[in-house]
Amino acid sequence: MNKNFFVALKKLEKERKLPENYLLEKIQAALVLAVKKDYEVEDENVRVEIDPETETFNVFLLKEVVEEVYDPNIEVTLPQARLKQRDAYLGDFIPYPLNTKDFGRIAAQTAKHVIRQGLKEAERSQQYAEMQSRAHELLTVVVNSVDEHRGIALLEMPKGGLATLPRSEQVAGETLVPGQRVRVYVVDVLATERGPRMMLSRTHPGLVKRMFEMEVPEIFSGDVEIKAISREAGARTKMAVWSKDQNIDPVGACIGPRGQRVAKIVEELGGEKIDIVRWSEDPAAFISAALSPATVVGVEILEGEQRSCRVTVPDNQLSLAIGNKGQNARLTARLTGYNIDIRPESGYYGEEPPVKKEAPADAEH
Repeated sequence: MNKNFFVALKKLEKERKLPENYLLEKIQAALVLAVKKDYEVEDENVRVEIDPETETFNVFLLKEVVEEVYDPNIEVTLPQARLKQRDAYLGDFIPYPLNTKDFGRIAAQTAKHVIRQGLKEAERSQQYAEMQSRAHELLTVVVNSVDEHRGIALLEMPKGGLATLPRSEQVAGETLVPGQRVRVYVVDVLATERGPRMMLSRTHPGLVKRMFEMEVPEIFSGDVEIKAISREAGARTKMAVWSKDQNIDPVGACIGPRGQRVAKIVEELGGEKIDIVRWSEDPAAFISAALSPATVVGVEILEGEQRSCRVTVPDNQLSLAIGNKGQNARLTARLTGYNIDIRPESGYYGEEPPVKKEAPADAEH
C-alpha cells in the first residue's frame, strides 16, 4: 500500500507539475479530516505521518490516558495504555495506528474531495504566480475572434489558453481581425473564483513605455530612464526621458539614427504621434519642454496653489500649444502633473478667459 501510494504521488507531482511538499500537505489535511469525520474526534486526536524518503505512510488515533474511559475513540485507561507503551502516565497521548482501508465511505469521499480541491487550488496558485510574473510586460498574441456586437476580442495567448481584450482597451479606430498578431500590455493579474485572469490593454501608456524599453538599448541598459509618460491611444503620446550620463542625449537615443527607433514604434501603433521630451528637475524647464512642438516664452509656477503654473506662448503658437481639442495641453498636464494656464504673449483682451488644463488625479508619472 505504501509503495503504491508513493508511486501515485510521484505521478501526480509530474503530471500536475506541483511541489511534492504541497501535495503532501493537502493529503495530510484530507486524511486528518477523514479520520475526524469517521471517528468523531478533533484535530489533536489525529496524527498523519508521511515520509517520502523512507516511503512510509501512517495514520494514528491519539488517545489520552485517563482513569475512566468515556469515549474509547479518544481515551484509554492506564493499564491498557501500558500494554502499548510501558512508560505511559495519566495525561499522556498514546498513538494507535489506523488502517486507512477501515475508514468509512463518507470519510473516504471527504478525503478525495479535499485532495481534489487542494489540487485545484495549487494549480490556480501556480498559474497565478506564473501569470503574475508577466504583469506590466508586453505579450505578442494572435486574435482568435472578435464579437461584432460587443467588440470584445478573444486572444490566443503565447503559452496556450484564451484571454479577452475589452473594447474599452482597444485603440479607437483600430480594427482587429482573426489571425492578426498584435502586442498587448498586461496591466494586472487578478485572482478570481474561476482562476487567475489577465487584464490586457492596447491603450495603456505602459504599452508604449515597454516598446521603447525593448527598442532602445540605452533604456534597457539603464543609461536612459523614462521618467513620465502620458497617452491618448491612437492619437498622441508624450514621453519624458532623462540620462544620468551627460554624454548621452536621452531624446536622441529614443529617436534613433535617422529617426528609425521611434518610427518603428509609430508604425506598430498605427501612426500614433509620439513627442519625446527631456525631463528636468526644474518644473518650469520640464513644462516648457513638454509643451513641444509649441515654443514657450515663459513659465510661472504659481505660489499658494497646488502644482499650478501659468505658461506664456507667442501669439502665433497659442493654437499649437493648446493642440487639437486641447490635446497637447491636456497631455502636458498629465505628463508633468501640473495644472496649466496657457495665455498668449500679447495677453487677453476683454473678458476672454485663459485656457486652463488640469492634470487629472490619475495622471501617469
